[in-house]
Amino acid sequence: MIRARQSKSALVGVVGKVLRILEALDAAPGGLQLREIARQTGVNKSTAYRFVAHLESDGYLLRDGDGVYIVGPKLARLGAGIAYHATLRKIGRPILAALSNETKETVNLAILEGHDVLYLDVIESPHSFRMASQPGMHRPLSCTALGKALLAFLPKEQREEIFPALTFERATSHSITSLARLKKELARIARRGYALDDQEAELGARCVAAPVLDTGEKVVAAISLSGPVTRVSRARVPAFALAIKKAREQFRRNCGSPSEEIAELKFLRVPAAIFPA
Repeated sequence: MIRARQSKSALVGVVGKVLRILEALDAAPGGLQLREIARQTGVNKSTAYRFVAHLESDGYLLRDGDGVYIVGPKLARLGAGIAYHATLRKIGRPILAALSNETKETVNLAILEGHDVLYLDVIESPHSFRMASQPGMHRPLSCTALGKALLAFLPKEQREEIFPALTFERATSHSITSLARLKKELARIARRGYALDDQEAELGARCVAAPVLDTGEKVVAAISLSGPVTRVSRARVPAFALAIKKAREQFRRNCGSPSEEIAELKFLRVPAAIFPA
């Protein structure tokens, strides 16, 4: 019995070490050398080598000529495929429903896919005059609140890789049409914690969005609320932003352990009068 318990404990320890290695590599898009993996994870270098060598031989990791390990296509497919999208939708659906019920506006869940925003889930407003999107739809990063929220909280290295591929179309007179202006807007978003599409994609429509961060502060998705400017007025934007931030922290809590920000947000109440039926 004692031997069985020891064997089980050892197996759990091995799994924990492998997961720490994978998390370290996932947080380093440029990859890590063996010594960096050992330093960041606290796993002995020889033990780390056995793990990464096995993962490499099975196609879960790739190693370049400089000995840098990166996440391989086989592992990437496990996290970025349809199953991953379905998981996000399942976690997000009750949270979106609660946000929709509270605000009576259209709410959206989206992720970054390549150089676009991919909508995973949408709950439309009960109002007859409403903004409408469709799951599976792609939109530009530069003129949508969702896109700007995702961009603003990406690691700098990843953001810089995306910038050259962006196109700036003047959908309206309010659209951002230059990279310099977009960078200023992203800095503003990072400071205040939410993004705003103020009639940039469509005249008469305003959208507020905030990123969903995991417990490692990595962007996994974004949540937005959209509606006509007559209802989503400038004066009401801060209250809508607060409601979205509370929703994204619930999302984060459902994905793992709660962040410190939850402790702050739970004491903030959004006046019911802000979101009339």
